[in-house]
Amino acid sequence: MATNEIIDPPVPADPEPSRGRGLLLLLLVANSAMMAVYMGVGSVLLPTQIAAIAGDDKVAVLGLIGGISAIFATAFNPIAGALSDRSGRRNPWVLGGAIGSLVGLAVVGSVSTALLVGIGWCLVQATMNIYQAAVTAIVPDRVPAARRGTASALVGLGLPIGGTVGVLIASQTSEHLRTGYLVFGGVIAGAALLLTTFCRDVPRSEPDPDAPAAPKGAQLKAFLSALANHDFRWAFIGRALMVLGYFSVVGYQLYILGDHITLPAGLTPPAAMAILTPVSMVAMAVSTVVGGLLSDRWNRRKVFVGVSAALAGLVMVVPVVSPTWTGMLVFSALNGLAFGCFMAVDTALVTLVLPRAEDAARDMGVLNIANAGPQIIAPFVASAVVTTLGGYTPLFLVGGALSLIGALAILPIRSVR
Repeated sequence: MATNEIIDPPVPADPEPSRGRGLLLLLLVANSAMMAVYMGVGSVLLPTQIAAIAGDDKVAVLGLIGGISAIFATAFNPIAGALSDRSGRRNPWVLGGAIGSLVGLAVVGSVSTALLVGIGWCLVQATMNIYQAAVTAIVPDRVPAARRGTASALVGLGLPIGGTVGVLIASQTSEHLRTGYLVFGGVIAGAALLLTTFCRDVPRSEPDPDAPAAPKGAQLKAFLSALANHDFRWAFIGRALMVLGYFSVVGYQLYILGDHITLPAGLTPPAAMAILTPVSMVAMAVSTVVGGLLSDRWNRRKVFVGVSAALAGLVMVVPVVSPTWTGMLVFSALNGLAFGCFMAVDTALVTLVLPRAEDAARDMGVLNIANAGPQIIAPFVASAVVTTLGGYTPLFLVGGALSLIGALAILPIRSVR
C-alpha cells in the first residue's frame, strides 16, 4: 500500500563532480534527441504528409492517427519502465527503443497511404516510449533529491533545444519526407549510442528468480499502486490536464498557421513554424533554467508549477484576440515561458512524491501516462472542436480552460511545498 512517505533512491557517491555534470550533459543530449523527433516529426513532417495524402480530410485523419498512436505510447511507457526496473538495467531499453524508432521512422517515410502511415507512426510511438521510460528513470536513479530541480531544469532544456532543432530540420526537409524521417531516425539512434556508451548502468537489485509470481490482478494493482498515493495522484491529474491543453493546440499548429492566422506574404506555414519554434523554445529554455534553479533555492515547487500552468491557460486568448502573425509571435513566446517552467519544476515535484524508490521507473512510467494519455484524447478533441464548433478559435479557448484547471489540481498536494 502506498504511503505519503518519500523515499529517495540510493544515489552512488560521486567523488568527482565532473562525472555528475557529464551525466546531465548526456541526459540533455538524449532528451533533446527525443524532443527533436516528437516536435519535428509530430508537428511538421507528419501533418505535411497527411495533408498531401488526405487533402480536405487532413484534420480528421491526423486526429485519428494521433489518437490511435498515442494509445501505444500510453501502454508502452509504463510497461517498459516496469520491465527496466525488473531487469535492473536501463541501457538495453534505451538502445533497443532507439533502434526500433529508427526502423519505424524509415517505414513512415517510405509509405504513401494513411493506413500505412498510421501503422508506422504507432511503431514509432511505442519504441520512442520504451526509450523515454528508461531515460526518464535515470534522474531518480542517480540524482539526490536536493538537486532534482536543477537536474530536471538542465535535462528539461532538451525540450527547447530539441524542439528547435527538430522543427528546423523538419522545415528544411518537408519537401523530401523520406530524407527527413531518416535524419530523425539517425538523431535518436546516435543519442542512444552516446548515452549507453558513456553512462554505465548503476547496479540495481534484481528480483529473486525463485520467488513465486504474483497473480495477474495483483500485478496490475501493484503496477498502478502509485495512483493510490494522494500527492502522486494529484500531480498526475495536474500534468494530464496541462498536457491535454497544450497538445490540443500545438498538435495542429501547422494547420492553424495555414487556415487561421494571416501570415505575411510569401511566408509558408512550415517556414512560419521554423520562426515561431525558436521564439517559443528560447523562452522555454530561459524559464526552464530559472524555474528549476529558483525552485531549488527557495525549496518551493507548487507555486512555480501552479503559476506557470495558469499562465499557459491565459495566453491561449492571444491568438483569439489577435489572429495575426504578431499575435502568434507573442503567443509562442509566452506559451514557451509557461510550459518550460511547468515541465521543469513539475518533473522535480513528481520525483519527490514517488512512493517507492525501487519502483522509480515503473512509477515514472505511470506518470508518463499523464503525458501520453492526453495525447490519445487531444487529437480527437481538437478535430471535433475544429469541425463542429467552427474553426480554431474554440480550440484555443478549450486548451486554455484545460490548462487553468490543471493549475488548480496542484493545490491539494501536501508533502511538497
